[in-house]
Amino acid sequence: MEQNLAKLIDHTQLKPDTTKDKIEQICIEARDNNFMSVCVNPHWVSYCNELLEGTDVKVCTVIGFPLGATTTETKVFETRQAIENGATEVDMVINVGELKSGRTDFVLQDIQAVVNEAEGKALVKVIIETSLLSEEEKVTASQLTKDGGADFVKTSTGFSGGGATVEDISLMRKTVGPNLGVKASGGVRDYDGAKAVIEAGATRIGASAGIAIINGEQGSSDY
Repeated sequence: MEQNLAKLIDHTQLKPDTTKDKIEQICIEARDNNFMSVCVNPHWVSYCNELLEGTDVKVCTVIGFPLGATTTETKVFETRQAIENGATEVDMVINVGELKSGRTDFVLQDIQAVVNEAEGKALVKVIIETSLLSEEEKVTASQLTKDGGADFVKTSTGFSGGGATVEDISLMRKTVGPNLGVKASGGVRDYDGAKAVIEAGATRIGASAGIAIINGEQGSSDY
């Protein structure tokens, strides 16, 4: 696992007070450590694209973040603009309230709209916000992600309390089967934590502690 661990990590910086210097820092870290991507808020996509030009580090951004309660049309626009600015991966948040209201058709259409906008241009990861869901809702949201044609189902934004757990990753993997990506995000701070979620079925990790993870150190508490 050690050889490829860096390429499982989206090096993440999504705090609202993130400065330009911090964005530059994570891009340098991602380049030097050969991470899969940097994951940043949409405002920073163009800048990251410039800084990472000529490298194989991808630029990932978030859509409908962190609440998921923007309109579908807004999510589609965000996706289009992010891709135009250089993003090749987008992590969208489902409408959690609609899921919990039982309106699965709406949630599916919301996912499909972003997937259709990104088709052929960017991977789509769907954040289901596991800390707010019952086990049954986690299964439903994971299945809707698969049915909607997304590339990954993802645990968390890191802004609603709680993050990835081995139990949730295992449940999501069981639900979506072997071929869909599963991203563990939030709370993975060191090598042992990364190893645990990977063994449970994660194929990508979103973390601000990427360097600590690959170096076998204890990371920060940041998401």
